[in-house]
Amino acid sequence: MSVNVSVIRITRASKASISLGVALCLVAITLPFWGESSWMREFVEIACYFIFAMMWNLLAGFGGMVSVGQQAFFGLGAYALLVMGNFLGINPFLSIPIAGVLAALISLPVSKIAFRLQGGYFSIGTWVIAEVFRLSIANLSAVGGGSGTSLTALRGMDRTFRENTTYWVALACVIMTIVLIYFFLRSKQGLALLAIRDSEVAAESQGIAVQRMKLAVYVVAAFGCGIAGALYLVTNLRISPDAAFGVNWTAFAIFIVMIGGIGRIEGPLFGAIIFWGLNKFLSDYGTWYLLGLGVLAIVMMLFFREGAWGFFTRKTGLEVLSIQRRLQR
Repeated sequence: MSVNVSVIRITRASKASISLGVALCLVAITLPFWGESSWMREFVEIACYFIFAMMWNLLAGFGGMVSVGQQAFFGLGAYALLVMGNFLGINPFLSIPIAGVLAALISLPVSKIAFRLQGGYFSIGTWVIAEVFRLSIANLSAVGGGSGTSLTALRGMDRTFRENTTYWVALACVIMTIVLIYFFLRSKQGLALLAIRDSEVAAESQGIAVQRMKLAVYVVAAFGCGIAGALYLVTNLRISPDAAFGVNWTAFAIFIVMIGGIGRIEGPLFGAIIFWGLNKFLSDYGTWYLLGLGVLAIVMMLFFREGAWGFFTRKTGLEVLSIQRRLQR
């Protein structure tokens, strides 16, 4: 007796959410024509948090590689753009994707070291690698040494043009990040990555090239982190080794992903908005603000392990960017 079974990969809610997302993107493109410049700056800040957190989520949430040193590629992206803009005369906006590519290329030899380590040793090892980069940059006087320097390549550029272009570039990076991660995770390669996360031994026994897939994801994550670092520099116009390579970036990413929902595409986006709101309105409270972030993180890990978005999905049954496969008779 044969049973007809079909695989459901997208729901009605997902279709409606994608349509709504496209409409929001079209509206967002027009923001510079009717919105305040402060709104655009806030969006770029959220974009930096989101892209970096999404890359960390790709590594840890989907790939099972818990890194504490992704700020290495964030800083490399920022300093790559600084060198291209200040010393090579390349337009900083055109330098943003190049900075991501350079960070990805540097991740190739770095992976040779990092992948020799497993588990907690991998996490600590990535942090040590990031510290090596920070100390190395801090000893280069050409880029300001330990005190840092400013991006002078944008000097003389009209402020309105600079802010609008930065916003549009950040919006494009956010859209591309979501779209590419979504379609990757829905592909066979994405399914292979999830299998590696659950069990490397079982995945390898099914013919999956575990090391090759982990390397590919590590390089892609480095590219995204480099893009986030370059965007950060274009927005702030000044960089220093402590700001670029600080472990706070990974701490923020972990907080964002845990609050929003690890192993979900929507998690980093939702978590980045929450983190930005807390940082925007409560940071003036000093140590109480940091204590509040810690308490919130503990509460989420104890009672809402699936994150805020995961809790919403479980209660409502609605999935915006579903990557699951369901069998239906």
